[in-house]
Amino acid sequence: MSSVGVFEAKAKLSELIDRAQAGKDVVITRHGRPVARIVAEKAAGRKDVKAAIAEIRRFRKTLRTGRVDLRALIAEGRR
Repeated sequence: MSSVGVFEAKAKLSELIDRAQAGKDVVITRHGRPVARIVAEKAAGRKDVKAAIAEIRRFRKTLRTGRVDLRALIAEGRR
């Protein structure tokens, strides 16, 4: 992962987007502090999907062990 300042990012935006598409994250900094990250959309989407799948698997395990009150979940969803 590389980092560039805001001024440089404005001057080289196309190059930074090409880097992101190649799978390399780019962090944009302002006064030395990270303020934004450029990542390829495909890579970002995969992380979200993997996190969602992991959460579903954890939830399914709680259903198998009987540690979850389905009526409470239904009532919570209606609020």
